[in-house]
Amino acid sequence: MMLRLGLWMGMLLLPLAGRAQMSPSAPRDTVVVGRPNVPRLVHNRFVAQYDSRYSIINHHLTTINGLKLGIEFKSRFRTGAAIYFLSTGVPTRQPAPNNAADDADAELRFRYLAAYAGYVLLENPRWELSAIMQAGLGSVYIRYRTDEGVFDKTLPDFMGILEPTLAAQYRVFRWGGAGAGAGWRQPVFVPGSVQKELNGPVFYLRANLFLGELKKVWKEKEPLFTQANL
Repeated sequence: MMLRLGLWMGMLLLPLAGRAQMSPSAPRDTVVVGRPNVPRLVHNRFVAQYDSRYSIINHHLTTINGLKLGIEFKSRFRTGAAIYFLSTGVPTRQPAPNNAADDADAELRFRYLAAYAGYVLLENPRWELSAIMQAGLGSVYIRYRTDEGVFDKTLPDFMGILEPTLAAQYRVFRWGGAGAGAGWRQPVFVPGSVQKELNGPVFYLRANLFLGELKKVWKEKEPLFTQANL
């Protein structure tokens, strides 16, 4: 008798328990909604880039040429290495060597290797804004013309470089666009007089060509100048 009564009560309360679980007044703080972490890229990819930058050195607009090799991860992080050198000499206020010609202007030159790390701060399919930090080690020297009319240079001095930059990139098409960046170059481990000559703003404006995306457009037979997927 008691067993039958227990089974009958259980069958009676089971629908009521189901209603209680489905009731709108039931607490929701225990419900966890998952959101997948969608990566920016399908695969990590290697990047090779000719990096030409402009800077103001001793009130002269100068070009700093470089070559960058790195990897762009599926996340927002990218890193790599680069080599830079001053393409043209800049008149310097440093004392000329004793054997320099009296009417010759001494020029300041430098070159350095750098490692860089960047992080994409904001992005959508059309544009992105990223922060980049470069740290490099290299040398700086003075190139001059001697009394005999030949060019010579001083012994190179060790130099470190710190260069934070903000960069923006805009895609005009899926396979190409434009980029711009601005930052500051700060030499370290050098005399104060050299540091005052070399530190200053760095900026660039360039056209970007994404060969991987161009290959996809060709394979998928999309119109070359389409705005699809942007």
